Amino acid sequence: MALGKAARGLVKSLRGAPRLSRCYTAATEARAVLENELDGIRAAGTWKAERIITSKQGPHINVDGSGGSILNFCANNYLGLSSHPEVVQAGIDALKTYGAGLSSVRFICGTQDLHKNLEQKLAEFHEREDCILYASCFDANAGLFEVLMGSDDAVLSDELNHASIIDGIRLCRAKRLRYKHMDLGDLESKLKESQSSRMRLIVTDGVFSMDGDVAPLSGICNLAEQYGAMVFIDECHATGFLGARGRGTDELLGVMDRVHIVNSTLGKALGGAAGGYTVGPKPLIDLLRQRSRPYLFSNSLPPPVVGCATRAVELLLASNEIAMSMTAKTMRFRNRMTQAGFTIAGSAHPICPVMLGDARLASLMADDMLKLGVYVIGFSYPVVPKGKARIRVQISAAHTDEDIDHCVDAFIQTGRKHGIIS
Repeated sequence: MALGKAARGLVKSLRGAPRLSRCYTAATEARAVLENELDGIRAAGTWKAERIITSKQGPHINVDGSGGSILNFCANNYLGLSSHPEVVQAGIDALKTYGAGLSSVRFICGTQDLHKNLEQKLAEFHEREDCILYASCFDANAGLFEVLMGSDDAVLSDELNHASIIDGIRLCRAKRLRYKHMDLGDLESKLKESQSSRMRLIVTDGVFSMDGDVAPLSGICNLAEQYGAMVFIDECHATGFLGARGRGTDELLGVMDRVHIVNSTLGKALGGAAGGYTVGPKPLIDLLRQRSRPYLFSNSLPPPVVGCATRAVELLLASNEIAMSMTAKTMRFRNRMTQAGFTIAGSAHPICPVMLGDARLASLMADDMLKLGVYVIGFSYPVVPKGKARIRVQISAAHTDEDIDHCVDAFIQTGRKHGIIS
């Protein structure tokens, strides 16, 4: 009997051998494909190494392998609130009162009063009817268009919109039309082309993150009203510091009452932890709570994150002083760099792309900057188009004039070394 069982077991193992061999071969072939793709990235000079920070986020940080304090000029920490003592303390208080997390999505048992409080404050901040929180603005963009736009509708999207907007639009069944970057003439032609659609939504970044250029919202709103379309803006690189009160691009350009839907983030100026949101008409927000897949199938934002973001919004609702300090610092950097001979893209935005063109050069210059005590990163394809490599500098309200001058001096030294300036 025992011998029979052993024989049957041997037969079963032999039968499984070819299958195991095929699985092993498939895994080996897949590994070779992946390694080949990685080798191509390295050869192109577009490999993105991750530096390790050993301190809290701020204008001065510690970086593994670099001695002493390093000046940080590439964080989205526009207002310096990532390590603001009141913001940090609010997170600690929320952790102690509400715990580390909810272990639930919002509609089951994942909504606390602090979530509703933050949503109310964000709606107030943007002067919109209601707000819905997401785990990130990527999720907010992924969750909006599929719910709002059907097969009888049309989405008109700027060709340089953020990847999360592009991916979100792909999920909806609406007709998709892409217009040339900030080109109102091309947008108008697309509006004429989509006249037969039930609803039309013009979709644009308020500020385009790679170039720091500001969407022509006044002209966009004029066209929207002329052709009966709605307007959506992504305000991740504007919320908190653009406009007289830091409300964003729509406030800066005087169209707050003409933009219908705003998506933005808690992960940049508003504390820098995590989270995104949509603000807009209450019926839209109510429908998103019922049907938006990233909202329905993702855990609620952790209480400490909500606590930090709430305090950040409260600080901005109380005063625009921090936001207003940005302009002078931004122009100090832009003017000094331009005078030195560098090409800086964009306009008066704290995103200051130092245009270099070559991906390998951008990476080498960023490494040399770190040796001079300045943390910046080279951006290249596929983050930006081929031939458009740059070092994207970002100014923070936490930077001093001395910090900015040190950064410029390091750029001048490095630029001369690589023959970018004379």
